[in-house]
Amino acid sequence: MTRVSSDPRPLIAHVVYRFDTGGLENGVVNLVNRMRRDAWRHAIIALTSITEYRRRIVREDVEFVALDQPPGHGLWMYPRMTRLLREMAPAIVHTRNLAALEMTVPAFLAGIPVRIHGEHGWDARDPGGASARYRWVRRLYAPFVTQYVTVSKDLARYVTGRVGVASSRVEEICNGVDTERFQPARDGREAIPGCPFRNPALWLVGTVGRMDPVKDQVNLARAFVRALEREPRQRDRLRLVLVGAGPLQHDARTILQAAGMDSLAWLPGERADVPAILRGLDCFVLPSLAEGISNTVLEAMASGLPVIATEVGGNVELVERGRTGELVPPSEPDALATRILAYANDAERARNAGRAGRERAERHFSITGMVARYEAMYTRALANAAQARPAARQA
Repeated sequence: MTRVSSDPRPLIAHVVYRFDTGGLENGVVNLVNRMRRDAWRHAIIALTSITEYRRRIVREDVEFVALDQPPGHGLWMYPRMTRLLREMAPAIVHTRNLAALEMTVPAFLAGIPVRIHGEHGWDARDPGGASARYRWVRRLYAPFVTQYVTVSKDLARYVTGRVGVASSRVEEICNGVDTERFQPARDGREAIPGCPFRNPALWLVGTVGRMDPVKDQVNLARAFVRALEREPRQRDRLRLVLVGAGPLQHDARTILQAAGMDSLAWLPGERADVPAILRGLDCFVLPSLAEGISNTVLEAMASGLPVIATEVGGNVELVERGRTGELVPPSEPDALATRILAYANDAERARNAGRAGRERAERHFSITGMVARYEAMYTRALANAAQARPAARQA
């Protein structure tokens, strides 16, 4: 049965594969926490599990549902999913990325009028969207989606060009960054809690993110080794910070140990104090093989750091080459080492890039603007659905 609610605010059910630390999930957190409480209600549905990351949600009225779906397609779970959505009766179901796309069918069967699907980045098994199978899956579900939203122009081109969705059904809303939470260090680089590299004379380059193959932190580890092999004098000054947990943590550590440079790097695993980590760096690197729009690049820019990123996906929409940072080809540690050394050897150039990045984040990527665009999209979608209902009844 449909739950009886006297609350007039529309309910948005945000559907993800797993609610855990990640850029996509961070975007959900920012949206839920900052949308107008007097206008919207929210629920978060995870097809698999919900972790302690739920504590990032500061609203007390958000419902969390974990479906504990085992690996594989959830066709046999459609009846359960449909019953859940009928009971919750959301006005909008907003699925995110390929793994959650299947929930659009139960949403259709439950009679949910607005079914939005967001594309936030590439699957680790399909960096760049080359898989014909995944394109076919997206086409299969397209009739059940009423509106698409992408976080970058690159993803919008993929959805319209490779998947074949009409451009009129696709809206681009770039991620926003909290420029109050992420701010530059006031008086030079701050000491990172727990980090052994506290000497202000050191120069710290690093990255933050889950350590899995698509993020390719081993490329950064190799670039760090190449940089010190190229300029041995930098061993007294250059240090590497790799923050995050995942399978590549062991691989990166092995590369550094083999080069005898493990004492020059810090790999603390996952950390919750990302703003403090970024204020403790001199340069941020994103070595990914594929990206949608990187939250950590935006956070690094807001933190006043020069950014070196691979020239993939939405990175080219964020980093202004030669002004706020540099772009390098993916999987080319020599090119990355060259850019790291260029900033390490020219501190003023690095600081200027960081200042320009902060200005760009404030001007073009405010979290307030992002939230306003999502609210406008949700409002339009509900209005369109309301107009379509009388026309359908008359027909």
